[in-house]
Amino acid sequence: MRRRGLLAFGATALGLALTGAALASLWRQPQSLPAEGTVETLADYGLVPDFRLTERGGSAVTLADLRGKVWLANFIYTECTETCPLQSLQVQRLQKEFAGSADLRFVSITVDPGHDTPEVLRRYAERYGADPGRWLFLTGPKPAIYGLAKDGFKLGVSDGSPAAQSGVPGWPLGPGPAFASHGSGGLILHSSRFVLVDRQARIRAYHRTDDTDSLARLRENLRALLAGSWR
Repeated sequence: MRRRGLLAFGATALGLALTGAALASLWRQPQSLPAEGTVETLADYGLVPDFRLTERGGSAVTLADLRGKVWLANFIYTECTETCPLQSLQVQRLQKEFAGSADLRFVSITVDPGHDTPEVLRRYAERYGADPGRWLFLTGPKPAIYGLAKDGFKLGVSDGSPAAQSGVPGWPLGPGPAFASHGSGGLILHSSRFVLVDRQARIRAYHRTDDTDSLARLRENLRALLAGSWR
């Protein structure tokens, strides 16, 4: 009995250590990036790199398909029970509020592509009344998605694996806790930020999805970019 207890304790300790390592990797912040509090102001935070992912309807989506549009990106997965439902609810509200904005797109990218097939994403999208012409749900190879999140959007994401923690550290955009839930392959940690992208594929702002003031500033920034009043 004592030996089984020690084994159980050791397994728990190992799990906590791995989770801690994933959190440390996820929230390590490069010194060259802006501090928290400035990223909600319209600025130029770099270009989104080219990508090729699959939409829930089965069609390929690339960066070229979004050029000329203002778009809002976020990272979710369908089995997430923490921030993802809140993110999707906020996008649902924005889709309704900006229904007359033909040049606005919403782009939700899964961080659990092993589970989130196009069909799974289609069912998830239906729960939120997502217009397939305006609100895209994308999946694809995990290395491509995690690379896009970390190196392209500068957002933290990790499934705890060594491969997911390698390369350029994610930008935490904190302070605040990492959001984590168990996906198809175990624990997944990811940023809950909305990323605002302009018509030239430039990242213009990052917004919290759980803060009323930040969401109000997001709406102001969306209107400014759609009106062309900020270049």
